[in-house]
Amino acid sequence: MTEQPKHAPPHGMEKYDLGGKDDLGALSLAQQADLNQFKMKTRIGNEKYLRDHPEVECLVAGFLGDVLTKRPDSVREFAAEYFTNPSLPETLEKQLAGRQEKLKQNRVIQSLT
Repeated sequence: MTEQPKHAPPHGMEKYDLGGKDDLGALSLAQQADLNQFKMKTRIGNEKYLRDHPEVECLVAGFLGDVLTKRPDSVREFAAEYFTNPSLPETLEKQLAGRQEKLKQNRVIQSLT
């Protein structure tokens, strides 16, 4: 029988592919450990990037909000129009300013409690 890994996969990631009796599956234990390390490094890198670029959150939130509000028949066409709209940079700046204001308000409220 194959040996089960002694380390857990990263949280939220797919389970190991260990196959059945005497079948290690698609990856060896060392390959699976390397893959898990790669996944964790990638996830950490993505999180750092998103923290450093709050405009990405505003873009995605604004787009999803409009899609759910307007419910277009063709999301692909709607996305093309949304992301090529000449006023998008202005809208994004307003959203970022609103986000910053909310963060300031939250800090003030937290300092009072």
